[in-house]
Amino acid sequence: MITNWSNTWEVGGPPCGGSHLSTRSRRWSWMPGSPVCACTPSTTWLGFTSMTASGVQSLSPTPDNHLDRALLLGMGWSVEEGGLNRYLRGLLTSIRSAGDSTPACRWRADAVVLGPGPDSHLPPGVTPAGASGSPLLVRVARFWAVANRVSPGTSVVDSHFALYSILPLTVGALRKCPLVVHFQGPWAGESTAAGHGLASVKAKQLVERLVYRRAAEIVTLSAAFRRLLVERYGISPWHIHVIPPGVDLTHFKPGDWAMARQGLNLPCDAWIAVVVRRLVSRMGVDVLLRAWAQLRPRSVSPILLVVGTGPERARLEALTTELGIEDTVRFLGSLGDEALVDCYRAADISIVPSLALEGFGLVVLEALASGTPVVGTDAGGLPEVLAGLDKGLIVRAGDRDALARRLLGAIDGSEPLPGPAACRSHAERFTWSEAAHRNLAVYERAVRPRHRSRLRVVYLDHCARLSGGELAMLRLLPALSEVDAHVILAEDGPLAAQLTQAGISVEVLPMAEAARGMHRDRLRVGHFPAHTAVAAATHAIRLRSRLAHLRPDLVHTNSLKAALYGGVASRAAGIPAIWHIRDRVEEDYLPRPAVSLIRLLARHIPSAVVANSRSTLATLHLPAGQGTVVPSPIGPYLTCASPRAPHRPLQVGMVGRIAPWKGQHIFVDAFSRAFPNGPEQATIIGSPMFGTDEETYEKALHRQINDHGLEARIKLVGFRHDVAAELDRLDVLVHASIIPEPFGQVVVEGMSAGLAVVAAGDGGPAEIVTHGVDGLLYPPGDACALTTALGRLAGDGNLRQALGSAARKRAEEFRPQRVAEEVTEVYREVLRQA
Repeated sequence: MITNWSNTWEVGGPPCGGSHLSTRSRRWSWMPGSPVCACTPSTTWLGFTSMTASGVQSLSPTPDNHLDRALLLGMGWSVEEGGLNRYLRGLLTSIRSAGDSTPACRWRADAVVLGPGPDSHLPPGVTPAGASGSPLLVRVARFWAVANRVSPGTSVVDSHFALYSILPLTVGALRKCPLVVHFQGPWAGESTAAGHGLASVKAKQLVERLVYRRAAEIVTLSAAFRRLLVERYGISPWHIHVIPPGVDLTHFKPGDWAMARQGLNLPCDAWIAVVVRRLVSRMGVDVLLRAWAQLRPRSVSPILLVVGTGPERARLEALTTELGIEDTVRFLGSLGDEALVDCYRAADISIVPSLALEGFGLVVLEALASGTPVVGTDAGGLPEVLAGLDKGLIVRAGDRDALARRLLGAIDGSEPLPGPAACRSHAERFTWSEAAHRNLAVYERAVRPRHRSRLRVVYLDHCARLSGGELAMLRLLPALSEVDAHVILAEDGPLAAQLTQAGISVEVLPMAEAARGMHRDRLRVGHFPAHTAVAAATHAIRLRSRLAHLRPDLVHTNSLKAALYGGVASRAAGIPAIWHIRDRVEEDYLPRPAVSLIRLLARHIPSAVVANSRSTLATLHLPAGQGTVVPSPIGPYLTCASPRAPHRPLQVGMVGRIAPWKGQHIFVDAFSRAFPNGPEQATIIGSPMFGTDEETYEKALHRQINDHGLEARIKLVGFRHDVAAELDRLDVLVHASIIPEPFGQVVVEGMSAGLAVVAAGDGGPAEIVTHGVDGLLYPPGDACALTTALGRLAGDGNLRQALGSAARKRAEEFRPQRVAEEVTEVYREVLRQA
């Protein structure tokens, strides 16, 4: 555990009746060798006291006989009215079960909800607050009165719906209690999507903000909704906990398929799909119907079951008639639990076609637990649920053609679906027991002071594309086990989605394109556009305000542009900044004025400078002893290679961005000389990323290949997400940059895949590869030397094998865990000096 950086005391409030202190952090300096704060939690505290690596406390027994009480303020109780009610019931039941089965658990839970009918039975401790059909003001007032009546003995309030919580939390006894909020969707955002009036939306936004800003801790079901909370509501990511829900595995389970179909009057030979959704526009059922219309001419007896009610039902029924599919679509309305289980069991597939604002998708877990595969969109938290089972189950939201193709693939077997056992096994990863224990840990954190043992670091990058530096950050952050990371990007893009799926907190603070997209060649003295300068300064001011609100321990910039605006913003906010330099600061890469400015600022703005290679660090011209070299990490998915088939034609490739300085033209020239007429084949993987110059260069490469008559043997295949699969097809990987590469991440990737690597012998690759031991080096830009190296490897399979074996061992030194240790040591040193 890191014990030598600034510590923060998280202040919560006592149970109702005492004063509730602000949840803002109180900071102090602590030097190595100093004792830990005297307020360290003692063993007499109840419940959870020790932090785990995931930031959730574990159970710790206590001699105190008092049971703390959580009061859950919900919306309703009937599970037929939506996922929010089903979630509250599951959480309440699981917390009570945890108390019954775990002696160390010192919590009990009660709830206030809008009651179902007068004859409905509610469990003990669940108090009804009137009927859900009452007028709005009556519901709110009665909920407030009932919540006040049952408030005595409450240790923490857990709000599940802002509207019914706002009065109890602001007027009455519960206002003094620590608050946990369960955020399951933006109420105002959903109203906007439903077309509600501006006044209604603004009022809902106000209610939400008042409740969320009052919260000590907030729980979301997905990382996608954590991002929404941070960006839309300005909530600090340090107090947001992503805790997936559980599923009732005893109720939703595989059963008799034929009996389920018989009970629903469904034919045994039909291909059945089910969609369980509230019938509102953002659920995308209309997109599903249009995709469904594409199936009928190509398949036999498809039937779609639509389960749910909502204001869109009449329009959707009319749409089925318009599309001519009314005989293959059945609207079943709202169903009870038993009938819903039968629908899942009877179906060949469950479809979740949501367009937006999908927090998690409890219906996904229910279907999977019943043994039924699910195809869903990439909206909200759905990819977080499905990706661990099969990424092929995810289609783009709103794309009816993509959805139709995926369904046709499931019908004809060209894209098979996971079987019942795999579906059930995946669902079993989401248990209510685990969800209850993690939620109880959040209650503890809200109620009692907590000594923070993890460092809070904000990472800055101007780019959200999957370029080299961005991929390096994506691989590093999950390995930083002692850090709570939050990333602020200046644009939205694939990197934001990848970070979210990796469980990393991220937000986008947009920067004007004039500043963010300005090419380095335009940085000339006297020619720096005024509007660009204004845009950059404006963003730095906004970022400074955001950093002052977040109050991280450190700021870590991940790109050269981010170093400039982020360094100024963090210095203005009084937060130590680390520049991570991944580009050479030389005149062959940047204009002279930019080089001089960066070298000057590097001496005065950051608290530390990290470079990805010795050659990169040398270009900054820092005083001796300043700066640290930390290599970029290799992706964990590239550490094993498939056996290569013997006697196949030699496969040579390049991987990386298409750009003149990357030297793809040198590679094409050398390949044409080395193998003018043989069976050898080449693949160039990558695409232009920054500007029209790179697009023009790509067209020139095609002409060059055609001029050599090699269009059948050299392929430009564009960008590929699955780099490992591409490397597995190669025997030799070529790196051909004509100016020194700052690091050479692709070189390490090829080495980790066990390939024979040929690299330009300058910059980072020369520090990575030992010539003749784990790879071959040649003078940059020398096509003749590259031709010789390729010919040597083509004629000597034993050499390729020996170099590949040694390369894989060398690549082990670039594992994310090793790199993370080096980065963490830089953090320690910065905070020691601070």
